[in-house]
Amino acid sequence: MNWTLEVVIVPVSDVDRAKAFYAERLGFTVDHDTKIGDDVHVVQLTPPGSGCSIVVGKGLTDMAPGSLRGLQLVVSDLHAARAQLVERGVEVSEIQVLGENPNPAPDPLDNVGFVFFNDPDGNSWAVQQISARG
Repeated sequence: MNWTLEVVIVPVSDVDRAKAFYAERLGFTVDHDTKIGDDVHVVQLTPPGSGCSIVVGKGLTDMAPGSLRGLQLVVSDLHAARAQLVERGVEVSEIQVLGENPNPAPDPLDNVGFVFFNDPDGNSWAVQQISARG
């Protein structure tokens, strides 16, 4: 039996600002933007190529805005991903190598190369390079 992670709720203070950040700055696809009365607003966004989406909204969670830590995206080219984030105006860390890569070929950043950024509320994200899964 497969157990797939489909959605992660990201707590935000301003739904429209969060939607703009994730869609315009990060390039996530807006899957839907639904208002259910005055107290519930749901925006689902999916990173390009991902099987898991995030949801930002109003009336969805009791988590404090900005309290989510450790969300992680995976890319095949960390240099290109970082350049894209910088070009789109995202404040992103320099590339960091965390740990020692036991298999540095074909790319020494595989599995150990990361960059980090926060959304406007302070929810923290990591981007890791994995060019191939074996």
